[in-house]
Amino acid sequence: MTSAQGPAAPLAGITVVALEQAVAAPMCTRVLADFGARVIKVENPAGGDFARHYDDVVNGPGGLAAHFVWANRNKESIALDLKSAEGLEVLHRLLDRADALVSNLAPGSTARLGISADQLRERHPDVIAVEIDGYGAGGPLSNKRAYDLLAQSESGSCAVTGYPGKPAKPGPPIADISTGLYSALSIMALLISRNSRARRGAAVTVSLFDTMMDLMGYPLTYAQHSGIDQEPLGMNSPAVAPYGSFDTADNQTVVLGTTNDREWQRLAREIIDRPDLADDPRYASNSDRCAHRDELNSAIQTWCAQHDLAHIQKTADAAGIGNARYNLPSEVLAHPQLSDRDRWRTVQTTAGAIQAILPPPIIEDYEQPMGPVPGLGEHTDALLTELGLSDNDIGRLREQGAVA
Repeated sequence: MTSAQGPAAPLAGITVVALEQAVAAPMCTRVLADFGARVIKVENPAGGDFARHYDDVVNGPGGLAAHFVWANRNKESIALDLKSAEGLEVLHRLLDRADALVSNLAPGSTARLGISADQLRERHPDVIAVEIDGYGAGGPLSNKRAYDLLAQSESGSCAVTGYPGKPAKPGPPIADISTGLYSALSIMALLISRNSRARRGAAVTVSLFDTMMDLMGYPLTYAQHSGIDQEPLGMNSPAVAPYGSFDTADNQTVVLGTTNDREWQRLAREIIDRPDLADDPRYASNSDRCAHRDELNSAIQTWCAQHDLAHIQKTADAAGIGNARYNLPSEVLAHPQLSDRDRWRTVQTTAGAIQAILPPPIIEDYEQPMGPVPGLGEHTDALLTELGLSDNDIGRLREQGAVA
């Protein structure tokens, strides 16, 4: 199989087969597709990836699901019944030509299908097998289902988000997204090193729980060495102070942040005009300021309440203090930092064209392709033909229910 992307694509010529659903694995393969890999998404004919049906807001009502559109551009979809011998054989023929298999099925599913990493080694020794699971093998939770919220709850992430007594899940599905990114990074690293290994394939497992352990590095390290569970502080930071959100005179919200003693001195003297606070030894160090966070926040809030957002941000910029406007998602859509930098692109879907934001990496001489979001089984016939099956063969598989 050859990549559908141009010769400048970093992963041109790499083919990834995906048994994926929801967010974690689809995010992994979307990132690989953004870099030019060919991604073949294998879906159950009975509905496909269940994220297709979370909602219908994209060009709706009756349109596509926002999660699915976000995580599945640049892919081809083939609808296979992997519970049938014929459908499973088609999967193996795809893997004969693939560089990687990415899956995030329920615990034990790949083994039951005969495509666990150990089983793949027999027939497809050159395939990098990446399995995304909830909690990793060998522990008391290993056989439990795990979704983003569940992994965030088990990992302590919800306990450091929100307010005291009112924990919250971080808005974006950070366990899913980060697990997908670690998985994609693992594949890229193994692709680079495969010529130096005895066999080109490799087995990788990445769990949502282990990913969250890494993301929770700061609060876990703090608790480990202090014995203290830091309380969530809303939009404030438990690590530095002052650092938070403040209401302005024109009913906006500004975020002001200091990260060291010098910035604190500038904020106190040049922004809120409180040299007395700058000189007060109670606020000399960051630890001191964290201990007196409420007092400092009150002083900053008093000043912000007397000025509009534009004045506050202009003053903060002049003083070299980090600041931002608190935006709603609907406001971010019109953000000039996106429009002025030409960050929007048109993406085709089965429900019509949409606008989507380019991926974060800006690569010299290469722009991510932003290809279509596939319909369920949209590429089944084309892929089967590419594998050498005749029209009669494809018709027979369809009659048997092995493909759709």
